[in-house]
Amino acid sequence: MDLELLQKISAQVLRRDTPIYKRWLYSRIDFNSKLIGIKGPRGSGKSTILLQYAKQSKIPASKILYVSCDHPALSGESLYDIADRFYARGGELFLIDEIHKNKFFSQELKAIYDVFDMHVIFSGSSALQIEHSSGDLSRRAVIHNLGVLSLREFIEMETGIEFETYTLEQIREKHYDIASNIMRKIRPLEQFNNYIKYGCYPFYKESMSDYSQKLLEVINLTIDSDLSGIYNIEPAKVDKLKKILYMLCSTKPYELNVSKLSAAVGASWPTLAKYLERMDAGSLVHIVRGGVGMRAVNKPDKLLLDNPNLFGILCGEGNSGSIRESFFVSQVGLAHQVHFFDKGDFIVDDKFVYEVGGASKSNMQLEGNQDGYIVSDDIEIGFENKIPLWLFGFLY
Repeated sequence: MDLELLQKISAQVLRRDTPIYKRWLYSRIDFNSKLIGIKGPRGSGKSTILLQYAKQSKIPASKILYVSCDHPALSGESLYDIADRFYARGGELFLIDEIHKNKFFSQELKAIYDVFDMHVIFSGSSALQIEHSSGDLSRRAVIHNLGVLSLREFIEMETGIEFETYTLEQIREKHYDIASNIMRKIRPLEQFNNYIKYGCYPFYKESMSDYSQKLLEVINLTIDSDLSGIYNIEPAKVDKLKKILYMLCSTKPYELNVSKLSAAVGASWPTLAKYLERMDAGSLVHIVRGGVGMRAVNKPDKLLLDNPNLFGILCGEGNSGSIRESFFVSQVGLAHQVHFFDKGDFIVDDKFVYEVGGASKSNMQLEGNQDGYIVSDDIEIGFENKIPLWLFGFLY
């Protein structure tokens, strides 16, 4: 391996302009940790975080090496060997992008961690299997999950105005006051409607006219490259995954009908279940488990697309109920356990029940439940146990 070539490529990448705006995760990472991993959907900004840190750190450029495992120069190369040569020349910060493209990443990262006194930050697909890696990496690496843009982040990028984040408890108990304060600065429904169309991935800022095409590329690359590589999915079966996405996009939210979905996709239920698990890991769908506690084992699942932007790409105009629920789960599910519930749409952290609907949604299903809340679309401000849907976009 020609380290000189890699450092030349690294210098070229680090020379590029990076966005000024930093995603929520940037301030949460303790960059003093020796081994840091960032998982997330394609296009969510993982690479940007690596480059932003490289530029902000006080480490000399000559002691920073950035590599991407999908670059032809790294084909068949050992990350350990690269780290060995880089460290011998005084390397201090090793940035590794697209690490899921390296078949033996877990063993190599473990060896790098154990041998070299050097900081390593890597990024990879949200489907990256760190917890079960053969190199016992989970005890050594601090892993962070990025997720798509929150509504709050999108609004900050659009307006340049900074907004606070709120806990789920604060939103439940103080939603009227929180919404009132936000409404003094923006029109939340206007921003929310824009977010639903194009606000989930930061690359929308690069070109609005190309956003649809780029998002379609994200979907295809996630399936054709990431999931196929990580899980060894046969090329002939890849189209089945795409067919599942289209079905979820074009139908109303529903509890999983095993026979109907299996027949439509042309796969047995055990095979289909594996496909769904892979797509959930790859941030293309949400599998929302049913029930509370152990009862969840005996309940069917609800399937949703991972985020609202996928609807417009896959089927032009998705079902409004599906889009609402997709938004709610994408924003709440990053830091909370979300199940679906027979007396409301979702139960969060096995206690609080949320019924998601339009402005006229009643609390009939929640009657008598002191821990039940109506989550309403198309309202700017709520009242008592009725909370605006958009406000759940301020959790991170």
